[in-house]
Amino acid sequence: MDVRTELVSQYRAGLAMLRQCIDACPEDVWVSGKHPRTYWRIAYHAIFYTHLYLADDLESFVAWEKHRDKIPALWGDPDVEPPYSREETLAYLDFVDANVASWVQAIDIERKTSGFDWYKMSKFEHQLVNIRHLGGHMGQLSEILMAHGADVDWVGKKHS
Repeated sequence: MDVRTELVSQYRAGLAMLRQCIDACPEDVWVSGKHPRTYWRIAYHAIFYTHLYLADDLESFVAWEKHRDKIPALWGDPDVEPPYSREETLAYLDFVDANVASWVQAIDIERKTSGFDWYKMSKFEHQLVNIRHLGGHMGQLSEILMAHGADVDWVGKKHS
């Protein structure tokens, strides 16, 4: 078994389910929710942190070209910002999905530290946490959709 191949599969499965949540979201729901936990912002947050934590460390992270610094925050009282459109959000998701395999290959999976001071764990465990984080927010968005009569399909694995 190749652990990296399995990690990529689970990242891509989570991103595929997140894509369904974005695609199925009615326009009025896209901008709904209580600030800062609006639907669109939760989707962006999930993509951003998936991307960030696939970097070796904070110093080596290169943000998406349309990234706005305060958007990923779902806590505190960040500024109200104009929402990313569904198309912009999907473009970011596509960027992460297209690069996830090379990013997983590049990380030192054997490293004893995550590369992020606030996560005191190995790089491998941090990848598992990152996948759980993605799944948690995908589930959150999925529940909102279900309350509005839409649903997403389960994706168990997704190889290239």
